[in-house]
Amino acid sequence: MADESQRPIVVKKIKKGGHGHHGGAWKIAYADFVTAMMAFFLLMWLLGSASQGTLNGIAEYFKTPLKVALSGGSGAGDATSLVKGGGNDLTKQAGQVNKAGAKKEEVMQKQQEQARLDQLQQKIQRTIDSSALFKEYKNQLKLEMTPEGLKIQIVDEQNRPMFDSGSSRMLPHTRVLLQQLASELNQLPNRISISGHTDAKPFAGDQGGYSNWELSADRANTARRELISGGLSESKVLRVVGLASAIPLVKSDVFSPENRRITIIVLNKDSETSILNDGYKPQMNQEVIGGPADAQADGGQSAPAQ
Repeated sequence: MADESQRPIVVKKIKKGGHGHHGGAWKIAYADFVTAMMAFFLLMWLLGSASQGTLNGIAEYFKTPLKVALSGGSGAGDATSLVKGGGNDLTKQAGQVNKAGAKKEEVMQKQQEQARLDQLQQKIQRTIDSSALFKEYKNQLKLEMTPEGLKIQIVDEQNRPMFDSGSSRMLPHTRVLLQQLASELNQLPNRISISGHTDAKPFAGDQGGYSNWELSADRANTARRELISGGLSESKVLRVVGLASAIPLVKSDVFSPENRRITIIVLNKDSETSILNDGYKPQMNQEVIGGPADAQADGGQSAPAQ
């Protein structure tokens, strides 16, 4: 066996070439960078086109994500908003801010209108208290604020009716009252509704179908004519109806003289819009004015309706 120390030692040398390409790793890094930049610019565009309300919602989400998640909503921008956001034009600040502003303006307009109606009620009440004419008929004038607007009712008393018995012929003191009211009603832009009412006593006699419906309608139309004669603009009258005894003022006694009355409502904007859009549904058998104003019952009839 040969001595191990005498064996030749082989040394392998790797010959390196010139500086070639270092591979494609840099391309992947560059693609990642471009993708990130595209995502960044897309995010900036979305934020720039979002409404202020949506931006506030996004900020709120990152502050308290659990609160927004529990609140729900179609998006972070309206999760806690009573007025849902969104807008058709992304170039404008539409959405929660503009809708909330419109809602606020609408509420302010309603408050201003209500204030005007309250002032009118107070003014008429002061006139009733101070005027010798109105004071005499104080018990026959009733003012009430309702969801439709300011309701003014002129009611009969046992010994002081507004019209001749069974007729639409208005008595002199009723004319004076309506003419005085006309000047007050004409000061507001609000339109009015006029309705006539009778008690439940049947209209006696064969008058070719003439009944409390026709009588209440004729009386309401007579009141309309008297208001216009007193200075009320004709365009302010929006509705004139006869309701007969369908809505008694004294429900416990449908034959009470107080059920015979003329009701004038100074309509608020919502009620006016509802009527113009056919939102008003008449009572069954209710008659809307269309005939002569001064139609009268036969004076020879027995026990006429009042």
